Amino acid sequence: MYTNEKPDTNVIMLLNLAGVVLAYVMLGISLYLSTEVPLATKGYWAIGIVLLTLSLVNFVKYRFDNQARVDRINRIEEAKNEKLLEDYVVDAKDS
Repeated sequence: MYTNEKPDTNVIMLLNLAGVVLAYVMLGISLYLSTEVPLATKGYWAIGIVLLTLSLVNFVKYRFDNQARVDRINRIEEAKNEKLLEDYVVDAKDS
């Protein structure tokens, strides 16, 4: 598998993953230990948290996909401009 990531990106992603896992563990413990809240309410909160997590993952994925699309278009434009300049320089030398 070929990766073109900076080394600090992996550390940041690991730190974020640890934060998310810790938040879920703490939330699970608080829901488990809160005896005065009915089970149906706990389930409703859990469903909301799961759906919020899915929404955030999709949001971030679409942002990354959009940025990759913009970067790809920019690279194509740069290559096209470089080819046009190269053709112009070659034509100018031949003249």
